[in-house]
Amino acid sequence: MKLADYPRFTVIMRGYTFDQADAILQAMQEFDHQFAVEMTMNTEGAIDHIRELNKRYGDTTYIGAGTVRTLEQAKACYEAGAKFLLGPHMFTEEMLAYANEKGVLAVPAAMTPSEVNQMFAQGADIVKVFPAAVVTPRFFKDIQAPLGKLPLMGVGGISKENAKEFFENGASYLGLGSGMFNKQDIE
Repeated sequence: MKLADYPRFTVIMRGYTFDQADAILQAMQEFDHQFAVEMTMNTEGAIDHIRELNKRYGDTTYIGAGTVRTLEQAKACYEAGAKFLLGPHMFTEEMLAYANEKGVLAVPAAMTPSEVNQMFAQGADIVKVFPAAVVTPRFFKDIQAPLGKLPLMGVGGISKENAKEFFENGASYLGLGSGMFNKQDIE
């Protein structure tokens, strides 16, 4: 997957059953690649979900993995068809090298300018600022003043009330989870 193709919004599915995830993706079909969908690795059956959702919806939706914490998980996600790998922390050099070798977008997390810079220097495609609500939208503008325009993703505490402010302050991408919708509504 190419960075230029990655949509501005990623729907985060943490703890969703396959049927819930399937229902969301059915409803999203008309949006044709306007959203990416992240199945988190701490969801029961995540690898199977990624594999099956890619079979069903991979032609209209970018499906990838979240909460990827190890090289072994990264490999399993890639083999299941994940188009991108998001993590809750910085990726190891081996994880970044693997993602780059396989053409899978690597999206590690970082919280400081030094961590952000390190992740890009080691091969990250996008760096996820997590939790974004802790640093506020202004962080995105402030960090890019010395470092230049960067593909940064705000995740954690993003809501319909603050999403525009994150974009206005320089976030390129946003991850949408519990701040945007409630998985119980899908049951």
